[in-house]
Amino acid sequence: MRPVHSPHHGQHILSLILLFLLLTPVASPAQQAQEDEDGDVVRVNTDLVILNVTVVDGAGRYVHGLRGSDFKLFEDGQEQTIASFSTEETPFAAAVLLDTSGSMENRISVARSAAIRFLDGLRSDDVAAVYHFNSKIEQVQEFSFSRDLADMAFGLKAKGLTVLNDAVLRAARDLAGRSENRRAIVVLSDGGDTNSRVSLDKALNTALAANATIYTVDMSSPTSTPSDRMKGAAALKSMALKSGGRYIESPGGQALREAFASIVEELSNQYTITYRPTNRARDGRWRTIDLKLSKPELTARTRKGYKTVKSDK
Repeated sequence: MRPVHSPHHGQHILSLILLFLLLTPVASPAQQAQEDEDGDVVRVNTDLVILNVTVVDGAGRYVHGLRGSDFKLFEDGQEQTIASFSTEETPFAAAVLLDTSGSMENRISVARSAAIRFLDGLRSDDVAAVYHFNSKIEQVQEFSFSRDLADMAFGLKAKGLTVLNDAVLRAARDLAGRSENRRAIVVLSDGGDTNSRVSLDKALNTALAANATIYTVDMSSPTSTPSDRMKGAAALKSMALKSGGRYIESPGGQALREAFASIVEELSNQYTITYRPTNRARDGRWRTIDLKLSKPELTARTRKGYKTVKSDK
């Protein structure tokens, strides 16, 4: 005997489908991301661009008290309208990357001490995660308010190859899911990359998409060849410069302690600017950002640009 369907059966099914669609969460444009053929998130599809800006005077001192009207913002040479401007000391999220590859032999303890110094300097509302990388990437501790380095970090040994680019990409992807607008990646490495599956550009674009500023500390050994040191330094400088961060050259002792204190201070003294680009094209091209100040004696530092998501149309 065939089942008898109510005349309202089809309407009931349709109602259930509509209810399911309404209850299913949909990512906002700011959360949507395009994945490349390797499955790596490299560009964020958003109509709102967020810039974290550091302003210093001629002596390198942080400048406070500026207003939105003190800034002029350009994208590909076209002036943009600033949507919001904030001077609040908001919390930030940081990912600390420790290079534990074979080339870091005899410097693991120095890098570890530097990470401890950085964690000690964080404010009460800031969060940080710690990773180490060699031939693979491993999270030593998750994002937390803890200022104590996990016990695991004290047993790390220098071994294997180096996947620096992959480590930056991993940290950037993890930071992209954080609620904090101010995000940083702190890299302690000699800059040499011998085994990453992604390029430096892809790692950097992922960090830019996550609105992460990269600070690099050059841990190269004096015994390394000049060409290796130059190549590693170039990679570290590129990450820092293009993301609006800073490159710190082979510090040690007091210089290293002061360097990390200054990074925390910088992240605590940034301006946050947002804007909606007038160019709405989704062509996958690089957009250059240029930020100018009404006071020429001051210097503003932020990321150099971003890549849009290429439309399927």
